[in-house]
Amino acid sequence: MNILMMTNTFTPFVGGVSRSVSAFADELRKMGHRVVVVAPEFENMPESERDVIRIPAIQHFNGSDFALVLPIPGYLSAHLERFKPDIVHSHHPHLLGGAAVRIAGRFDCPLVFTYHTMYEHYLHYVPTEAKRLRRFVINLVTGYCDLCDHVIAPSRSVVEILRERGVETPIDVVLTGVYIERFKEGNGCAFRRSHQMAENAFVAGYVGRLAPEKNLSFLAEAVGRFVSQTPEARLLVVGSGPSEQEVRRIFHRLGHADRLHLVGSLEGQALVDAYHAMDCFVFASCTETQGMVLTEAMASGRPVVGIDAPGVREVVEDRRNGRLLPSQDIPAFAEAIREMARARPEQVHAYRRAARATAAKLSMETSAQKLSAVYEKVLARDARDSKDDSTWDGAIEAIKAEWELIKNIAEAATQTLRKAE
Repeated sequence: MNILMMTNTFTPFVGGVSRSVSAFADELRKMGHRVVVVAPEFENMPESERDVIRIPAIQHFNGSDFALVLPIPGYLSAHLERFKPDIVHSHHPHLLGGAAVRIAGRFDCPLVFTYHTMYEHYLHYVPTEAKRLRRFVINLVTGYCDLCDHVIAPSRSVVEILRERGVETPIDVVLTGVYIERFKEGNGCAFRRSHQMAENAFVAGYVGRLAPEKNLSFLAEAVGRFVSQTPEARLLVVGSGPSEQEVRRIFHRLGHADRLHLVGSLEGQALVDAYHAMDCFVFASCTETQGMVLTEAMASGRPVVGIDAPGVREVVEDRRNGRLLPSQDIPAFAEAIREMARARPEQVHAYRRAARATAAKLSMETSAQKLSAVYEKVLARDARDSKDDSTWDGAIEAIKAEWELIKNIAEAATQTLRKAE
């Protein structure tokens, strides 16, 4: 089948959605499907890409790593006339998600949406008052789900959230898998040597964007407390983003600046080696829909210390493949890491075996097969026939309203609300 994927983030941007779209596109092509990805232009993007259409965009929107998509150019329409999609798969409910609605209507084909992100936790990127926008954002995303023919949720927790919010569209759970074999073998010792970490040091590690929604202030405080109690302990951070200075500041205040290793974003074997340099993986985000980096860490044989939250509880089993803490408690989190550091060799091996066993169930190949089966089901059901034109017209109006929000018109709305109080 011809599958059109629409995403606001893509290579070279390193993030969960970008990696998910790229991996699913690759696997679906291996299965014989033709996949075209529509994505914004980014700085340093590849000069040549297979079946990728780039749309002009404003870089680093509001100080973030994201791109703000500009109006859709005419050459996209010409390309789609030749491609003739059988199914449109949107990965965002806004910006190019709005274009996905129009394209699905134009080609009379089903619209599938993956709910990758809890957008209400990302309002710090929008230049207006977040509290007043939270309900608007939730309603927008819920409405977008209901105008689609099918919704993909990366975890069972996300399904529960969407149902609680009133989403009635059929939902299937399809997580983004991991290429398990890529993470099995890594040279952690060489990585430690190249970054001045002793072979006998206990290394807690994090991989991901360094952004406020990842709860890195809490993580740095908790790991910093552990480091204060444990000679030769280290924190290895792989990634980049606006919270980097905050992490540095916390470790400097605690007197452990020399035991913090910020190595920037890594890919390929360098990333695998970084995972293998860790003794355990630490993760404090409570805003995830799925934990791709958790699966990567476990595929590398590393147990995880995390907080009980959507996307995390589906992967981490307390005292089996890591520690799952019930709440954000700095002393408790630090103690859980200490427990890992003091574990006997047989306990360490048990944790690592369990971690690898968990990851083995979450392969990318299996996930792609599940997604393809969802597409087939949606096409067979031909659900779009049940949506009349007014539904689609209303969707377009909602997208227009959201576009105005992104353009900062919401600031005026906030002032109006304040006057009404």
